[in-house]
Amino acid sequence: MHSARLALVAAGLLLAGGSARAQTYDPSYPVCMQIYGPVGYFDCRYSSLEQCRYLAVGRSASCVVNPYFPPKKPARRSRPADRGPVHVGR
Repeated sequence: MHSARLALVAAGLLLAGGSARAQTYDPSYPVCMQIYGPVGYFDCRYSSLEQCRYLAVGRSASCVVNPYFPPKKPARRSRPADRGPVHVGR
């Protein structure tokens, strides 16, 4: 009886701990609009902060950089192979 009560208390504590939220950012776009209200959410479909700010005018919202957007990798410059010193003929 004691172990059943302990299991019930443990289950109650786990359920009362709150639920984990799923990622709300879409990694396809670099900028998200955070909409405030009773049901706040992120709308990630903007290609620039300027575009997002323009569309956020008059709304209870702000624009943020998407932390899940993968950064662009810098282009690698190809370097010629090192072939040793160059000899100039006389």
